[in-house]
Amino acid sequence: MFEVNRRSALKIAAFAVAASSVAPALAADAEVLPSWVDGEAKSRIVDFVAATTTEGGADFVEPADRVAVFDNDGTLWGEQPMYVQLAFVLDRVKQLAPQHPEWQTKEPFKSVLSGDMAGVAASGQKGLVELLAATHAGMSTEEFEKIVSDWTASARHPVSGKPYTAHIFQPMVELIDYLKAKEFKVFIVSGGGVEFMRPWTERVYGIPPENVVGSSIKTKYEPRNGVPAILRLPEIDFIDDGPGKPVGIHKFIGRRPIAAFGNSDGDFEMLEWTTSGPGRRFGLIVHHDDAERENAYDRDSHFGRLARGLDEAPARGWTIVSMKDDWKVIYPK
Repeated sequence: MFEVNRRSALKIAAFAVAASSVAPALAADAEVLPSWVDGEAKSRIVDFVAATTTEGGADFVEPADRVAVFDNDGTLWGEQPMYVQLAFVLDRVKQLAPQHPEWQTKEPFKSVLSGDMAGVAASGQKGLVELLAATHAGMSTEEFEKIVSDWTASARHPVSGKPYTAHIFQPMVELIDYLKAKEFKVFIVSGGGVEFMRPWTERVYGIPPENVVGSSIKTKYEPRNGVPAILRLPEIDFIDDGPGKPVGIHKFIGRRPIAAFGNSDGDFEMLEWTTSGPGRRFGLIVHHDDAERENAYDRDSHFGRLARGLDEAPARGWTIVSMKDDWKVIYPK
């Protein structure tokens, strides 16, 4: 028989308390995330949430610090055959082209008008923001919000013919609801335009506009006919993609997340910054590998390219979610 010192005894007691409190939590969460297959990915999520929300546990996190950030395109809704916002911008470019003859020879507008999608895709997120800035300057934020709302209500996916909002991922919406029920503050952190997302994210995901961080153009305050207005300017203010995502989180949220969810290499720095912090952390990558129910793409895709994240996720402890194997359903019924 050996002697256990007081410090070791306290550690053993603390472990026992934590284990006894986590076990009921896991049992209570057995029915959560119903669209997820009962496998490693779901278990990792539930284990992380239980560990960080169980008082007395070694990994307990106060509600104020339970911040979770989600990419949007490819993480919460589809991004093939193109980003949804890009489809919106293409429509606006075509509508406004008669007023801008210079677009016939200037990229990326030239590619839009000629139907050269490879050329448009090559411009990346930066090109998308430039298109948005050029085609929506000179109007108020209220006017732009109406344009977005009207387009979202009428536009249809080119393959399914359904509204784009029908192409949200049911398992991820369940995950958002699960985290919110556990007192997480949930944010969207996207390379897409912030004012393109804010008109509909609360209705579609339950995430209010103040919890949306994204790329933006510059604005200014200016009364119009005696009525105060915020006007949109034809200048890029901030690109919330790649290394810009941690900067945007720091600038607009002010707290380092403890959980981050993405699907592409544009989310790499967000996941890296989140999971390199102290304490229990969680990073997850949605891998589009279901050609039958959604799409199969990663390394060679113009939209949502995933290479570095796919290679480095295992060593970094990030969870890779297979849409094919880990999700029972893709879209809401």
